[in-house]
Amino acid sequence: MKVQPTAYMIVVFFGMTATGKSTLGRTLATYCNAPYFNTDLIRKELAGVEAVHRQHEDIGEGIYSRVFSEKTYQALLDRANEEFVAGERLVILDGSYSRRADRDRVRELAARWDGKSVFIHCICSEEEVRHRLSKRAADPSAVSDGRWEVYLHQQKTFEKPDHLEEPDCLQLNTEQPAADMMDWLTAQLGLSR
Repeated sequence: MKVQPTAYMIVVFFGMTATGKSTLGRTLATYCNAPYFNTDLIRKELAGVEAVHRQHEDIGEGIYSRVFSEKTYQALLDRANEEFVAGERLVILDGSYSRRADRDRVRELAARWDGKSVFIHCICSEEEVRHRLSKRAADPSAVSDGRWEVYLHQQKTFEKPDHLEEPDCLQLNTEQPAADMMDWLTAQLGLSR
């Protein structure tokens, strides 16, 4: 079954590393049968490396430099636009989107389609981040290169949304049962469940 909103919509799962963005993004994409694009996958595709290749570079260097990150976020926008051109009405993006400027570019694309953007700011406790990072480190199929050092860096640099200035940002604690989060998401997004 394909769940489609009445207007064009981009849903972005964003937040710091290991906060549950990808798990929720993939789950919603599967539920809605919607296109899903993830910065970790696109970044490695653009770099010509295997998705599961561990790219442990210094923070802000190599494929994690500002320039390469901008290229990655632009690729997500390009793919979302291509999906709209092809007739899709719902596209799901997943990445840290730690800069408001990157979130604003998503808003601009949605506005060009007379659509809307909704940002789901994923959060969880530091203890849960540590637990998830530990599991990720032991998983040979993991795509993300996020690690504790990245999380600590993001704590200093992440531009948290001001919910008055960015009312399309909704916060979600991802330590809840999956079914409860999906019920909340589909209700907030106006998608039947």
